[in-house]
Amino acid sequence: MTRPFRFGVNLLTPAPAAEWRATCRRAEDLGYDVLLVPDHLGMVAPFPALVAAAEATERPRLGTFVLNAGFWNPALLAREVATTDALTGGRLELGLGTGYVQAEHEAAGLPYGSPRERVDHLERTVAELERLLGSADHQPRPAQSRVPVLIGANGDRMLRLTADRADIAAFTGARPGKTPGSLDPLSAEELDERVARYRALATDRAEPAELNLLIQLVAVTDDPESALKPLLERQPGLTVEQALALPIVLAGPLEDVVAKVRAQRERFGFSYLTVLEPFMEAFAPVMERLREDESA
Repeated sequence: MTRPFRFGVNLLTPAPAAEWRATCRRAEDLGYDVLLVPDHLGMVAPFPALVAAAEATERPRLGTFVLNAGFWNPALLAREVATTDALTGGRLELGLGTGYVQAEHEAAGLPYGSPRERVDHLERTVAELERLLGSADHQPRPAQSRVPVLIGANGDRMLRLTADRADIAAFTGARPGKTPGSLDPLSAEELDERVARYRALATDRAEPAELNLLIQLVAVTDDPESALKPLLERQPGLTVEQALALPIVLAGPLEDVVAKVRAQRERFGFSYLTVLEPFMEAFAPVMERLREDESA
């Protein structure tokens, strides 16, 4: 069965209270289903930002996209999750990942660890959150009987963890780049392989997970080549045609972008799309057209 579309926006810009609430209300007015915040130094603290977003809005779900597990002690994180879910009226969705920016760990005075160690810590965190939040004795209590868990994954171990424990499987459509903290995009064929690997690991699930893709660039335009210039400068090995074919890029006339979103749901199963805050307005007409088509 094809899942209906769901759309989230990852809010990146710290702002005073009135401006933050106004941005959240604007996202709700545009039709976004989920308001999300990342977990990077220099950006908003995730949980208070989500509580403020809940106070400013009525409909959207609220999520972390994604928490860097290396920043968090599982017992303290369980307290934050339960409190935030209670204060937002049960609207929380918990996104988790291993973290990939070593400089942030160094700035925080926290160990970064090898890839294996970071995945080990995330596995322990997920298991401990399930144990603590699943216990009737844990205080405080979340509003939801289970806070939905999203895990951002690409490597085999992470895909296995996602298949075993996540309600939402989030694909970055990218891999760590040569420059520390950077990401290089995956081609459609490379992403095909990763999604196929996930599906093979998830064959025993009682309920299929929702599949999410983080979109890195949105431009509804008759001149997509101009919109792609910043990406091509960062990825000099890409041609314009290769960049337009990337799953994480939506650029071109409205009908072309809408068709690509539909085609990617058919090909990969991505029904939940997340866009970055700078593209919140640009993606709005795409959302509107997709919803019109599905309700027709």
